[in-house]
Amino acid sequence: MAVLPANRIWRRLFLAQIVALTGTGLATVALGLLAWDLAGADAGTVLGTALAIKMIAYVGVAPLAAALAERLPKRPLLVGLDIVRAGMAASLPFVTDIWQIYLLIFLLQSASAAFTPTVQALIPEILTDDGEYTRALSASRLAYDLEAVASPALAAALLTITGFHALFGGTAAGFLISAALIAGLTLPGGRIRGTRPALGRRSLDGLRIIFATPRLRGLAAIDLALAVAGAMVIVDTVVIVQDRFGLGASETAVMLAINGAGSMLAALALPRLLDRLPERGVMLTGTAMLAPCLLAGLLVSGPPTLAILWFALGLTSALAQTPAGRLLRRSAAPEDRPALFAAQFALSHACWLLAYPLAGWGGAALGLGATFMLMAAIAGAATLAALLCWHRHDPAVVEHVHVALPEGHPHLADARPGPRGHVHAHAFVIDRHHRHWPR
Repeated sequence: MAVLPANRIWRRLFLAQIVALTGTGLATVALGLLAWDLAGADAGTVLGTALAIKMIAYVGVAPLAAALAERLPKRPLLVGLDIVRAGMAASLPFVTDIWQIYLLIFLLQSASAAFTPTVQALIPEILTDDGEYTRALSASRLAYDLEAVASPALAAALLTITGFHALFGGTAAGFLISAALIAGLTLPGGRIRGTRPALGRRSLDGLRIIFATPRLRGLAAIDLALAVAGAMVIVDTVVIVQDRFGLGASETAVMLAINGAGSMLAALALPRLLDRLPERGVMLTGTAMLAPCLLAGLLVSGPPTLAILWFALGLTSALAQTPAGRLLRRSAAPEDRPALFAAQFALSHACWLLAYPLAGWGGAALGLGATFMLMAAIAGAATLAALLCWHRHDPAVVEHVHVALPEGHPHLADARPGPRGHVHAHAFVIDRHHRHWPR
C-alpha cells in the first residue's frame, strides 16, 4: 500500500478511527452472541431487527445531524458523541430483554450517525491533494477491514478467558480513547456564520445533489448491492456456523475475520489500481461479482466452502465500495460536501435498512437457500441499475449553457455567447448555479 498521508491532524483522526473501530468490531461479535444467548436459533431474527433499528437511526439522524454540525464547533461535537457512544456500549452487558438491545442500539447508532459523516466531510478539507485523499480513503477502508479481521480474532482470544459480555467493555474503551485523541486536535470547519439555509432545507441539499448527478445515482444502486451482500455475512454468520454447522462462538468470530481479510486484500491493492483505472470500471466490476457470489451460497456445505465464499464477498465488496469517497469529493462544491456526505451516508444505510431484515427474517421464514437467491436477485438488479445510471463517458469538466443567470454575473466571466445562452466549461457539480445535469 502507498505511504499514508503525512498530515498530523489526519493521522490523529485515523488513529482515533482505528481504536473506535476495534471496539465496534468487538461489539459486532458480542451482539451476535448476545442475540444467540437470548433467542437461540432465532438469533438471526433478533440481530436483523437490531441492525435494522441501527439503520433507522442512521437514515433519520444523519442528514439533520450534518446540518446541525455546520452550526457547531467540530472538536467538542465529536468528543461529546464519542462519550455518548461509550456510555451506551457500557450499558449493553446489563441487558436482560430483547427490547433493551433495540433501545440501546438506537441511541448508540444515533450518535454514530452524527459522528461518521462529520468526520468524512472533514477529511477533504484536511487533505486537499487528490493523491493524498485517495490514500486516505484506502487507509480508511483498510481500517474497517482490520477491524473486521483483528476484532473477531481478538474476540475469539478473549472468549477463551472471559464471557462475551466483557467485549462490550472493550467497545466503550475504544470510544473513550477516540475522544481523548480528538480532544487534542485543532480541526477545520467551525461554525458557519452569517446567512444560512433553513435547517430542513440544508438537510435535503445532499439528496438533491445525489439524484441530479448521474455517477451518484449509480453509486446509490451500488450501495444497494453492497448492502444485501454484507447483510448476509453480518446477520447469518452466527446462524450458519452455530446452528447449521454446530460450532461455537470462536468459529463465528473466525468466519467474520475471513470476510474482513478478503476486503483488506482489495483495500491494499486499490491505490495503485485506481492510478491506472477509472473508478467506474473498478466499482462496477466489484458490484457485478456480488450476485454470482451470493448464488454460490447455495453450494455452501461446510466451514471450508463458507470461508471461501465469505472471503470472496469481502474482496468484491471492497472493490465496489472503497472509491466512493472520490466520487463524492468531486461531485460537490466544498460548502456542500457536509450535506452530500451525510445524505450518501443516510441513503446507503437506507439500503442496509432493507437488507438487514431480509437477511434475518428471510433466513428464518424462507430458509437460507431461498434468502441467498433473493439477495442475489436484488444485487443483480442493482448492478444493472448502476450500469444504466452511471454513464461510461463521465468527464469532470463539462461544457454547459446558462440561460437564467443575468448578463455580467461573476460566474459568467469566462463564458461566450451561444444560441441559447452563455456557454462555458468547468469542473461541473450541482450547486446554486447548476440545478440540473447537462444533457
